[in-house]
Amino acid sequence: MENSPNIASDAQNIVNLILIWLGFGTLVALIVRSIVPGKEPSGPISTILIGIVGTCVGPLVVSLVWRIENFNPIGPVGFLASFVCSLFCLLAYQVGHTMINRRREYD
Repeated sequence: MENSPNIASDAQNIVNLILIWLGFGTLVALIVRSIVPGKEPSGPISTILIGIVGTCVGPLVVSLVWRIENFNPIGPVGFLASFVCSLFCLLAYQVGHTMINRRREYD
């Protein structure tokens, strides 16, 4: 019975961390989407998912490549890494979507 308060506290910390990352990814996605011109191929859900992927992958790459000690992914450097990775993911998604549509037109 002694461990039950710690389990609840750990679960709450995990839920808080997930919500912070989702919010951070959504914010990055909205900023990237406001900068990238053109029509959105699939809608807002895909933009948010791309932002969340960029928010996870960008800071991971930064922390692995530069081996920054005490790196906080939800900080200025993490935001920049998330932004660049989300921008790359969104542009790659749009290019891929355009190529698939053009290929369908020729078939």
